[in-house]
Amino acid sequence: MNRLILAAALVLVAVSALAQDKPGAASTVVFTLEKGGDITFEFFPADAPKHVENFLKLVKSGFYDGQRFHRVVPGFVVQIGDPQSKTLPMNDPKMGTGGPGYTIKAEFNSRKFDRGVLGMARSSDPDSAGSQIYIMLGAAPHLNGQYTAFGRVVTGLELVDTIKVGDRVKTARVK
Repeated sequence: MNRLILAAALVLVAVSALAQDKPGAASTVVFTLEKGGDITFEFFPADAPKHVENFLKLVKSGFYDGQRFHRVVPGFVVQIGDPQSKTLPMNDPKMGTGGPGYTIKAEFNSRKFDRGVLGMARSSDPDSAGSQIYIMLGAAPHLNGQYTAFGRVVTGLELVDTIKVGDRVKTARVK
């Protein structure tokens, strides 16, 4: 009987782990860009539960609505999540320094920072992440295990490739 219970528990754990890799297995988020088009993200809740929870909470509150991408490094990342980007000029020295007013602890995991992966930006303190996220434009193995990967783009990656500094997210919605 104990073996049967153990086997059932192992199956549930395996199914849960596999489910996070399938589109539609959990909540998705859609960023609708002001210039047109949608970017859809799915998440890795088993690998970074607090980051996923935090991001979904911020999206539901409207935090990302109206924000602009404040950092674009071709072949590397596009970054958003500074609430100051709604109003400050893009060349303001404070751009890229804002957040939600709190931080969350790192959840380093075995996910690779490949094209389309969603990561959480932070300062030199591993536990300083809050709201600034980046989307990988290419592989960056030097980030593996050093930053928290918590999701990936499932549709709209071709749109991500066209993002310029100052492009605005019209709305961000949980689906």
